[in-house]
Amino acid sequence: MRFDEEKYINLIMYILFRCSNKPNLGKTVLCTVMYFIDFNYYERYNRFLTKETYIKSKRGIKPKHFRRITEDLIAKKQLFMRKEPYYNRTIHKYYPTVIPTLKFSPDELTVINSCIERLTDSNASTITKYAWQDEPLSKAGMNDEINYDDVFLRANE
Repeated sequence: MRFDEEKYINLIMYILFRCSNKPNLGKTVLCTVMYFIDFNYYERYNRFLTKETYIKSKRGIKPKHFRRITEDLIAKKQLFMRKEPYYNRTIHKYYPTVIPTLKFSPDELTVINSCIERLTDSNASTITKYAWQDEPLSKAGMNDEINYDDVFLRANE
């Protein structure tokens, strides 16, 4: 199965449309929420949502296609990015300029909305600390791909 670029774009746009009013939702929080959506969906349904490749980096989670896709969306004027102050830091904040089309199944929306509601109020350092405790991320080597199958090693909550 290949990376689903259309679903990935829809996911970015949907999260941003729902959460762009949150002052904490910069690139780090967005990428981490997307990681949890993809991995939680895989854990629950044993199917991929976007099939994005996530890399463990010293700053947390780095989605392989994020930069290229956000740059394309900015070039198409469907998204714009602005650096904004957030307490003693500067965050990269993205804003959708179009209303996203809702192309998700009910199962997909259940996982997506659950992660949005649970995680998008976190700041970058809080969500990164939380993610580092997640089994797939903690098991991956630095700069290695995070293995989707490692979700099945998570302790039941």
